[in-house]
Amino acid sequence: MDTTIDREIVISRVIDAAPALVFEAFTTVQHLSRWWGPDGFTTTTRSFEFRVGGEWEFVMHGPDGTDYPEWIVWTDIVAPERIVMLHGEHRDDPEAFESHLTFVLDGDRTRIEMRTVFPTPELRDRAIERHGALEGGRQTLDNLAVHVAEMAIARGER
Repeated sequence: MDTTIDREIVISRVIDAAPALVFEAFTTVQHLSRWWGPDGFTTTTRSFEFRVGGEWEFVMHGPDGTDYPEWIVWTDIVAPERIVMLHGEHRDDPEAFESHLTFVLDGDRTRIEMRTVFPTPELRDRAIERHGALEGGRQTLDNLAVHVAEMAIARGER
């Protein structure tokens, strides 16, 4: 029995590209900065080191002008299959949540699943109700799909 189900948000999407290309879009700051976040958000990176124990410190800029400081530490990386990260507003954030990303070959496409586990059911519910985490997560993966399509075209893969 899964003991985290009451603390989870799970979002998935199929992207028209191989797992290696989708994984690259997640692991290179030049790509992340172009698609990360829900519609209308932009991202400014302060520091980025993609490796287990490495950190990504950045600011998400909302469409209303609000800045949201963010911090991620990568805790597990298996290229091009899986990324696990701890995500909060800052290092040692007691409300930080863990996200498990999987990249699975689905024909000639990739099924990406983002399973986010919050410390408590209340924090999960707050993320959904106050911050629109479900819709924001869907928009983020949609933005990823658009960016990966642009990457494929630029490389002559489409």
